[in-house]
Amino acid sequence: MGGTRRLVVLAGPTAVGKGTVASYVRSRHPEVWLSVSATTRPPRPGEVHGQHYYFVDDAEFDRLEREGQLLEWATVHGRARYGTPRGPVDESLAAGNPTMLEIDLQGARAVREAMPEALFVFLAPPTWEDLVQRLVGRGTEDEAERERRLETARTELAARSEFDRTIVNDDVARAGEELVSLMVDPPTKD
Repeated sequence: MGGTRRLVVLAGPTAVGKGTVASYVRSRHPEVWLSVSATTRPPRPGEVHGQHYYFVDDAEFDRLEREGQLLEWATVHGRARYGTPRGPVDESLAAGNPTMLEIDLQGARAVREAMPEALFVFLAPPTWEDLVQRLVGRGTEDEAERERRLETARTELAARSEFDRTIVNDDVARAGEELVSLMVDPPTKD
């Protein structure tokens, strides 16, 4: 069945711009289906259930997890849980849509266990200095928090070798187009 669509999993270090690249793809390539995460946190102003997140309570999240309906999940900042519902991903792939998950490194590792046939793409900064600028340039964290984030970023960058492909986020549009090209004309993993 030529031209099989493949699941592409986009991950990378903190502050590399995964969300920005995913937003670019969402706005320019409506043919690409982007996974919507489930979360136990309450909606922020303007967020729409089913569009930004599936907002669920703890009991519903527990049920999804217990029944194996999450490809991956994590507790973020010790509070809310986030996860990728498996059903919509399977439906999108079955319908022949180019399908993408934009998740963190921990999530990507869990998805590799569940769906090893996916193509795993690492979004990398042009340079370490560039990533430091993005992390520190926000100016929202104190020194201890900055150091913690930089240490996390070092560890996350070291995971690059676990991925099938690397895309350098030197330009959002270029990176987004390269990502879409991997979905629409899937390469072999070799």
